[in-house]
Amino acid sequence: MSKLQKTPYTVNVRDIVHRPGEMREQRLEIPITEDLGEGLVAVRAGDTIDAELRLESVHEGILVSADVSATASGVCGRCLIDMEQGVEVEIQELFAYSLGEAFEFEVQDDHVDLEPLIRDAVVLALPFQPVCRPDCPGLDPETGLRLADHPELAERVQRDPRWDALADLGASEDYSAGSARSADTKKER
Repeated sequence: MSKLQKTPYTVNVRDIVHRPGEMREQRLEIPITEDLGEGLVAVRAGDTIDAELRLESVHEGILVSADVSATASGVCGRCLIDMEQGVEVEIQELFAYSLGEAFEFEVQDDHVDLEPLIRDAVVLALPFQPVCRPDCPGLDPETGLRLADHPELAERVQRDPRWDALADLGASEDYSAGSARSADTKKER
């Protein structure tokens, strides 16, 4: 009786097992049955993961290289708007013919199980603090409105009173003009 349970993550490698130098490329579309990730964004159940595989037979086992892509959905960490973000990871792992101390994964019944590799790589690639855009201003602390939708609220940002003395100081025109002159003098030398 086989101890390997076949899932959408398992790939049959019978045609290249113990044939060093043989290689096969394969594309997988893996349906997700439970969320991958638990933070503000995750690859949700019902979505799919696309994996472009390259399976190479070597003396020790099967070398699996994969480009994995998925779409994560959730909320922005600053403004809490719904968002989607692409997730792309590269994986390379050797599945040994017999499990030894140096190998974590094994070819079982002429199959390789990619689930732990793909799951770990995708979850680790998810951002801890996702943002809808890099310059997302977030929420107004008093009203809770999105500052991107209400730019007039961003203008009333309160400054720390300890910095008031420095706020009146600015780069004088004499200083910036002097810096330009000294740079020109250095070029002439």
